[in-house]
Amino acid sequence: MQRLGQIIPQLARYRRQWEAAMKKSNGASASFKAPPAPSRLTELHGFGPNPGDLRMLAYVPRELPPSPALVVVLHGCTQTAAGYDHGSGWSALADRYGFILIYPEQQESNNPKRCFNWFQLGDIERDRGEAYSIRQMVEHAIKQHNVDRSRVFVTGLSAGGAMTATMLATYPDVFAAGAIIAGLPYRCATSVPEAFECMFQGQTRPAQEWGDLVRSASPHRGPWPKVSVWHGSADTTVKPMNAGEIIKQWTDVHDLKSNPSDTETVDGHLRRVWTDATGTEVIEEYVISGMGHGTPLAVGSGENSYGAAGPFLLDVGISSSHRIAEFWGLTGESERAAWSHAPQSAARPEPKPGPSATPPTTRIESPRERDRPEPSHLDIGAVITKALRSAGLMK
Repeated sequence: MQRLGQIIPQLARYRRQWEAAMKKSNGASASFKAPPAPSRLTELHGFGPNPGDLRMLAYVPRELPPSPALVVVLHGCTQTAAGYDHGSGWSALADRYGFILIYPEQQESNNPKRCFNWFQLGDIERDRGEAYSIRQMVEHAIKQHNVDRSRVFVTGLSAGGAMTATMLATYPDVFAAGAIIAGLPYRCATSVPEAFECMFQGQTRPAQEWGDLVRSASPHRGPWPKVSVWHGSADTTVKPMNAGEIIKQWTDVHDLKSNPSDTETVDGHLRRVWTDATGTEVIEEYVISGMGHGTPLAVGSGENSYGAAGPFLLDVGISSSHRIAEFWGLTGESERAAWSHAPQSAARPEPKPGPSATPPTTRIESPRERDRPEPSHLDIGAVITKALRSAGLMK
């Protein structure tokens, strides 16, 4: 309690820094046009109890293999699912290579900036809150579309990147791989003050300590998901050192050496790779020189150019979406040829709401109350929350 007087001014400074970053990005992207309407995405309901109170949107290509892969895509703060799909180009990739997309979308009632709550314990633990809602969406899609359970992936930007780290840590038995863009290590923060500190200052921990946080997040003991890490060297919103801490976390989980197995230049940008004992690439890192906070794009008419530039969607000559899909093994032309030239049945209908992927409980509490702990006699968290609201840092 004695530090409360120091915490509030510091948070106010962080808030000003955050709002300046939002304003700078929006100003630099004034020429950006909103995604065309209607969106390519379809909203689905009835996928589960949804304790995190998230929306579920999906994209299902007309042509799919008998047992397609599934990619979960998590937008960043201030973004929407449709806007991030338009900018990142994932649905164009899904059309080309034949996989299904899920776009969880945050609601302003949960977070006024539409950030996934990667820093709240009630949302980042297995079978709780937002993480559990996303897991329910995955199960719903798997059952509706006969998805190959060995090919389920997740990626996200910024807060979506941090939530990607959460999904990989809490459900390593579900995801084969993930891609964290301008994100943070799992459990870097478990409160608003810690979140700002991780973003703007960074937090250094020993590799084993980072790894233990992942190992304690689920009963799973391997094999572990492959991880792709992307970060701009000039990112002032999420300090670039976070990429190094993510690498430390996952090299420890995979029991790999800290030094990369190989280093190369791809589309003009540095790529480092860590391989396992069999020579398989399990971790990769891209450092995008001079890039600020956002998802790297290659916009244009090139064969591997996807998406459209906009706020936090930056044309730097490399398509992270395509390279990530390639790292996951989704871009094999020979595999696509095997099903895309076969006779097609009637056009695939738009996805429809289906039964809950998880049997409902007898009583479903209001979505965001379900996982909140009971307050103690002296609820320090409530005191801090009240102070944050007084300072204008929370609603």
